[in-house]
Amino acid sequence: MDSLDAFATGKLEALEAGRLRRTLVPTERGSGAAAARRGRTLVSFSCNDYLGLSHHPRVIAAAQAAVASHGAGSGGSRLVTGDHPYLGALEDSLARHKGTEAALVFGSGYLANLGITPALAGRGDLVLLDALSHACMWAGARLSGARVLTFRHNDPGDLAAQLAENRPHYGRALVLTERVFSMDGNRAPLGDILGIAETFDAWTLVDDAHGIGVVEDGPRAPLEMGTLSKALGSYGGYLCASRPVIDLMTSRARSFVYTTGLPPASAAAALEALTILEAEPDRRARPLTLARRFTARLGLPEAESAVVPVLVGEAQAALDISAALEASGFLVVAIRPPTVPAGTARLRVAFSAAHDEAQVDALAEAVAVLTGRA
Repeated sequence: MDSLDAFATGKLEALEAGRLRRTLVPTERGSGAAAARRGRTLVSFSCNDYLGLSHHPRVIAAAQAAVASHGAGSGGSRLVTGDHPYLGALEDSLARHKGTEAALVFGSGYLANLGITPALAGRGDLVLLDALSHACMWAGARLSGARVLTFRHNDPGDLAAQLAENRPHYGRALVLTERVFSMDGNRAPLGDILGIAETFDAWTLVDDAHGIGVVEDGPRAPLEMGTLSKALGSYGGYLCASRPVIDLMTSRARSFVYTTGLPPASAAAALEALTILEAEPDRRARPLTLARRFTARLGLPEAESAVVPVLVGEAQAALDISAALEASGFLVVAIRPPTVPAGTARLRVAFSAAHDEAQVDALAEAVAVLTGRA
């Protein structure tokens, strides 16, 4: 065994010992929150298709028409050959939806966050992140070369204290948070955060990956990014902001400039999904209604979004409960460190407009029995 394989094997053994090794499980997704794994038909409560639009006939038809007219791929970077017409139409619609002057579509939400912060901050600047910010926000902050600090999760007072202490020593400052936190399902106090940031001349970037289409009411940040792969049922990422900011990103966001443009089918599907989302308020309201039905039946804090965590504690316990739920016909994946802090392994339950009340009630009963809440 050479040194590279020895290194990898040792790391894998350590992960296995802590029950933290990840493996891929082939999964077939269908309409109506259906999934198939290991020969079993399951009801998925682990999918981020919050509005059930990935299988909507109009969304599928839009993707098919885009492939037929523009091909499977975009052909290159958007600045070279890959700026097909669907992208401009999608950006116009996203900007209109968010109430901004302009928008820019990236290859994914992760790529968006890798590019946005380094294009706005660098050496001699300050980036403050909520302690539970997504990994891609951390990655973008660190790539920027700026000083990176954290404030306590959803704690405007700590943010204010950090800015008061540190802001005078740096040139530009960014505050990074999420509208809905992906593993906890709770919402940031954006009004307070935006007010504090403005007081200290800091620019706020909000990751709306898990809020758009479900719970995106309230104040908007000057930098609103998100993904097309969740409520919009497609793939890709975006930033909505002022025209000067978007023009700057087009020239300076490296994860935009040096990446192949989003395929036509993905852009067309997201564009059609956004049209449906805006026309069907009942569809948008349903995930939160179902999530609150679930939390009420289990005596959990009332859901703030379509995501509900059921804390278990240790990784093996979460894996065991997940396996038992799968045996009962439910796909609810265990979330373990480092995605969440040590000792907080959990079931992450995601609700969709595609679920019905009977499915939610059956899952609640199964979870209650397996976690001692019956």
